[in-house]
Amino acid sequence: MRVVVAGGHGAIGLRLLRLLAEAGHEPVGLVRNPDHVGDLTAAGARPVVLDLESAALDRVVEELSGADVAVFAAGAGPGSGAARKLTVDRDAAVLLADAAVAAGTRRYLLVSSMGAVEPEPGHDLQVPEDPSDDDVFALYLQAKGAADAAVAARDLHWVILRPGRLSNDPATGRVQLAPTVEHGSISRDDVAAVLLALTRAPVTGRIVELVAGDVPIDEAVAALTR
Repeated sequence: MRVVVAGGHGAIGLRLLRLLAEAGHEPVGLVRNPDHVGDLTAAGARPVVLDLESAALDRVVEELSGADVAVFAAGAGPGSGAARKLTVDRDAAVLLADAAVAAGTRRYLLVSSMGAVEPEPGHDLQVPEDPSDDDVFALYLQAKGAADAAVAARDLHWVILRPGRLSNDPATGRVQLAPTVEHGSISRDDVAAVLLALTRAPVTGRIVELVAGDVPIDEAVAALTR
């Protein structure tokens, strides 16, 4: 299975690429910084330098051609400023979805965020002047919600995953995964493991929240098909 991961050098994306390689799949990681190529190669992935903030649709379609799954695990990251919440967390996710439709890559997994706020119809997000940290975080959640809504409107077999507070704790292999769960944390290792399970599960058209829990990951993902 060929899986293309946007945000291939991110904290979740790199973990996912490594898991895909270990499972015998063909992982491809999209990164915008050429300095990250070596880390992806070491993880067993094929690196592609491609900046989704500036790339043309045709260029992204080229990289998705022949792929079985597209995963958006990119993010502007802390300290990146308000504007990049729109250009990365919203626009890049939508660009990848549009490219997946054009390339015939039907399976699309989107890493969103618990608390994402879907926009009101006709509401255009704006970057506030001199935003506070709270303003930036609010815009981030709105940008995530806008991306979620846009992806859900595409003709794709999509799943939108909304993790809780991310940690670097060791993986437990046990989670809570459902349309709504209590707020909590989840290790990045476990998020990557859930994404791996979702690449091969017959789950589609679902928005699900994810935190640490007691259910083995394979069981939690299988329950989404019932």
